[in-house]
Amino acid sequence: MQLDVIKDNYLTMGKANQVVFSETLQELAKEDKEIVIITSDSRGSGKLVPFAEKFPKQVIEVGIAEQNLVGIASGLASAGKKSFAISPACFLTARSLEQIKNDVAYSNNTVKLVGISAGLSYGILGTTHHSLHDFAVLRAINNIIIVAPADNFETEQAVHEAAKLNQPIYLRFGKKAMPFLDESNQDFKIGKGRIVNHGDDITIIATGETVYPAILAAKSLKETNNINAKVVSMHTIKPLDVKLLDDLVKDRKPIITIEEHMVNGGLGEACASYLFQKGAINRFHIMAIPDEYTVTGSQLEIFNHYGISQEGISKKIIELLKV
Repeated sequence: MQLDVIKDNYLTMGKANQVVFSETLQELAKEDKEIVIITSDSRGSGKLVPFAEKFPKQVIEVGIAEQNLVGIASGLASAGKKSFAISPACFLTARSLEQIKNDVAYSNNTVKLVGISAGLSYGILGTTHHSLHDFAVLRAINNIIIVAPADNFETEQAVHEAAKLNQPIYLRFGKKAMPFLDESNQDFKIGKGRIVNHGDDITIIATGETVYPAILAAKSLKETNNINAKVVSMHTIKPLDVKLLDDLVKDRKPIITIEEHMVNGGLGEACASYLFQKGAINRFHIMAIPDEYTVTGSQLEIFNHYGISQEGISKKIIELLKV
């Protein structure tokens, strides 16, 4: 995969994950005419214009009608098509929730739901356009996989696996360029967390676009405080990699989870629920967006405001280790 720019001393930067999603889908569609994309006026924002130019007969545009989007995608899936339903995550997982619950999950139609511009990607457009609820609502629905890739490699692999799945899946992508987290670690499997930085003082479990600041914090802590933090990219929120969680708590070291999601119902609560029921006694902290209307600003500004940054994560880890 072509690298675009080099940034900082730690990681190689690539493309936006939703760009990689579009490029990967184009490669798959060359060989598989059953792949069809359905969009809700999202061809441009979803970086799907090149796909539509190459495969015009494999694109359906429904306009700004997200409920119809999911219904049509479900019907096509029931007829044997590999349906990718693409829409901004904030609308796809709220406006179309009943259709996702009944037409997709309950009816077991193997739709690939793709939430673009996810999390805080829309930044200054505010709370109405932020998708900080999607993990929570979809975790509560049976028969749907939830994946939030952290980098271009995970995105490419997730799209390949999604195309082959015989089960509904939700893929979550953001707008900004993302790094290659660990080019030596080429292991990816849906449902299996990926260790992208090694350490034995504390474990950071992050997902999606929060994995990048987690790694920067881990590198900084090593250099400035001699703290060795393990970083896990828990790209699959559901099913959660409970085997990895079992391994992570064996050393009784603190665990911190980080996510671009409301503190309620996301990765942190999923991990905490499992570990508490297993009787784990590790110190545990969830870093996420608090239960309030988000401040207005760019994605980076909002991350910084809530401490989801190299500095904020480092500060919280130092506090946890002092307890």
